[in-house]
Amino acid sequence: MLVLGLETSCDETGVALYDSEHGLLADALFSQIDLHRVYGGVVPELASRDHVKRMLPLIRQVLAEAGKDNSDIDAIAYTAGPGLVGALLVGASCAQALAFAWDIPALGVHHMEGHLLAPMLEEQPPQFPFVALLVSGGHTQLVRVDGIGQYQLLGESLDDAAGEAFDKTAKLMGLQYPGGPEIARLALSGTPGRFKFPRPMTDRPGLEFSFSGLKTFTLNTWQQCQAAGDNSEQTRCDIALAFQQAVVDTLTIKCKRALKQTGLNNLVIAGGVSANQALRQSLEKMLIELKGEVFYARPAFCTDNGAMIAYAGCQRLLAGQHEDLSIKVQARWPMEQLPAL
Repeated sequence: MLVLGLETSCDETGVALYDSEHGLLADALFSQIDLHRVYGGVVPELASRDHVKRMLPLIRQVLAEAGKDNSDIDAIAYTAGPGLVGALLVGASCAQALAFAWDIPALGVHHMEGHLLAPMLEEQPPQFPFVALLVSGGHTQLVRVDGIGQYQLLGESLDDAAGEAFDKTAKLMGLQYPGGPEIARLALSGTPGRFKFPRPMTDRPGLEFSFSGLKTFTLNTWQQCQAAGDNSEQTRCDIALAFQQAVVDTLTIKCKRALKQTGLNNLVIAGGVSANQALRQSLEKMLIELKGEVFYARPAFCTDNGAMIAYAGCQRLLAGQHEDLSIKVQARWPMEQLPAL
């Protein structure tokens, strides 16, 4: 089965072609970072308008790269949620219109399930069951995964997601959008141990997260340094390192708890923050101690992309899942509501 995947949940337009027998044939992505940077964050209306502008040219590009024609496509998968409603409607409308015109099925895909399954596109994919850490700008969740659609939520963030905390902290320190890569870049030059930040909610049992207080602690530290006349680039780097290490340590501690609680020793990390090298190194070290293994997607597939949507949609289409031509998207959509395959 050849599936066209469309991703438009936020500020990146992703298109890909996935073949159930030959794997990923082609993918293309347009990021709106430059468009939103001047505003310090994503402007939903601008995001939606840019998706409209980019979608069809990217579809033509992917078809050309794969050497395929629209008549070769068996189905279309698109992101139906969670995400920005206006942006989601662009992908859903395009998918359903093309599906009607080409007389093929279209299927809405859960955005976070796409992220969770992105490591399946690699040469050595994880085997079920495993624990998944979904960590992005909108989500921080620990999930037990026994199969596609077989998800048990173990814990999640009670306030800011980890990626959101990265972006907000960077903005408070005067860094440009998106903040996550900026924090990581500065942390490379930071002085270890100069600042000691708390590891939130690690001093109590449970698998929930909270990063709002850590964000405030970082702001207070930065303001205290400025009040003392120290607003040097090195101080900024030192604070970035302390903040990043606090987030990484917190995520690692909670992942270790989840693995011990479930009795599993395979961990999948997915979502935009999974591209953070410090986080990967920390989790890899922890899994070596537990004699387990950590899996993640290549950096290009950690952020939003069409390949993960095409893959996730293909698995559900092959299992016989289908829907009518109505256009339905959801800004909020608990992953546990998905049917098991």
